[in-house]
Amino acid sequence: MTVEQSTEESVKVPARDWFRSAVVYQIYPRSFADSNGDGIGDLRGIISKIDYLHRLGVDVVWLSPIYTSPQDDNGYDISDYRNVDPIFGTLEELRELTDGLHARGMKLVMDLVVNHTSDEHPWFVESRSSKDNPKRDWYWWRPPRKASADGSTDSHTDGPETAPNNWGSAFSGPAWEFDHTTGEFYLHIFSRKQPDLNWENPQVRAAVYEMMNWWLDRGVDGFRMDVINFISKNTALPDGPIAAGMLYGDGTPFYIGGPRIHEFLQEMHREVFAGRPGPLLTVGEMPGVTVDEAILFTDPERAEVDMVFQFEHVALDQEDGNKWRPKKLKLTDLKKTLGHWQTGLAERGWNSLYWGNHDQARAVSRFGDDGKYRELSAKMLAGVLHLHRGTPYVYQGEELGMTNMTFGAISDYRDIEVLNHHREATTHLGHTDADVLAALAPLNRDNARTPVQWDASRHAGFTTGSPWIAVNPNANHINAAAQVDDPDSVYSFYRAVIALRHSEPVVSHGDFTMLLPRDEHVYAFVRSLPETKLLVLGNFSGQDQEVALDDADVPLVWDSAELILGNYPADAAAPRLHLRPWELKVFRASSATSEGA
Repeated sequence: MTVEQSTEESVKVPARDWFRSAVVYQIYPRSFADSNGDGIGDLRGIISKIDYLHRLGVDVVWLSPIYTSPQDDNGYDISDYRNVDPIFGTLEELRELTDGLHARGMKLVMDLVVNHTSDEHPWFVESRSSKDNPKRDWYWWRPPRKASADGSTDSHTDGPETAPNNWGSAFSGPAWEFDHTTGEFYLHIFSRKQPDLNWENPQVRAAVYEMMNWWLDRGVDGFRMDVINFISKNTALPDGPIAAGMLYGDGTPFYIGGPRIHEFLQEMHREVFAGRPGPLLTVGEMPGVTVDEAILFTDPERAEVDMVFQFEHVALDQEDGNKWRPKKLKLTDLKKTLGHWQTGLAERGWNSLYWGNHDQARAVSRFGDDGKYRELSAKMLAGVLHLHRGTPYVYQGEELGMTNMTFGAISDYRDIEVLNHHREATTHLGHTDADVLAALAPLNRDNARTPVQWDASRHAGFTTGSPWIAVNPNANHINAAAQVDDPDSVYSFYRAVIALRHSEPVVSHGDFTMLLPRDEHVYAFVRSLPETKLLVLGNFSGQDQEVALDDADVPLVWDSAELILGNYPADAAAPRLHLRPWELKVFRASSATSEGA
């Protein structure tokens, strides 16, 4: 590995754009570090690892939900927005974590879920109690579409033919649940225990904004907002198209990026963020968002969110966007998609950069080679991603090169999405257990939810008890203890890449030019400022590759450029534009050498 630091380059950046040079680290609390031996990660465990995060060099810690919750969807079903679930700790421990991060120059961003709540939230308990309850309109309630012969609304109206529309849930099954107390259905885009809030009601919005202000007053530095582009819905709630082989209609055209979404986000900014001192961060997770929409969401002059978290590139290895029908990823498709986002947001707006998170499979298993070339491909992936324009995210364990898990039976899984799909596929769609398990393996969310591998001891040092989900057996050789002091480890390479982003203004603020768009093995691009240019080359294959750059796009000045980062040992005799398996090379040309480039 070679790493060289650059001299400072003068770039005038508004204070509000601090996040352009930042790196975010995502923690999935239940799988990070367990301090009390109950098998579930907690805040005290995270506190014990603050120095590990500081050494890595990250600027922001994004904490997946730790609020009080029945844990139907591992905390993304919130029953109390203003408290910490006892399985994770206390508000006092959260304050200790926040203070510890701030003392080391890091920020804390909370995951916030306001498209829906838990069905055990007091708001919903009131809402379902009667049709005339003051909070009835806080959620989406509708009568059955087809009543029984005598006009009653008893138990036999509880079926898909009587639901208000034909939408399917993102977690399989219908998106409507019949409630016998009042004889009506409520909408849940996700689990039946996650009823959708009705953002058309101004009281709902006011309550959400008040809660967000409460957290900011406690020292939190911002929010990553879960499926925030779902909050505005077409109030007619029309039927959606039913794709071949599917049981339910697709409602996404009617609740993704709905008619009032920009109005709601601008109102949120005014009521929560405007006028607050100090740099804050707002990240909008937005499935289905397009580049053109992202420009509107993230244009600073519109005051909506700082950046989007989009999913276009992580649907490329799926047939028709169905994660249970995986297919081989084509590098040309990946370059086309990521390049489109780079070009589209070049003038206005900002994007999040990531390979993995709590909803995605492990990066090195999905995009790299988790066998012979695990370390090399993990490093190459880090370099290619972090040197794009945007704010990069590191998902816990990614900096160690953690891999996908092998789950032997459906009983080994914990994720509600997997369990519901398996049940529906085997009972209603006629698929065999073996076929469903094979389809689940590559992209299921539990791949990313196995415990962080801290050392080679029992349960990888994650817990002294029985972990809530099994530890990957490869923890005996893939773990933090073996890497933090090894200068050639994946962890150390991540440190180097993060340091390069911090030290090189061209990474945060330079232009982006994609090269070799039709090459199926080499990912190549240039980052440019007047004083500095970077050439980034990544080999996405296990074979040697010769890089044939077009002199019209990349003049031969690169022959004399400095190699500042690589994932192989430095070799002055190696051909400069020859890439070994999964090799990364990053060259820098200064103004003295880049004239005419």
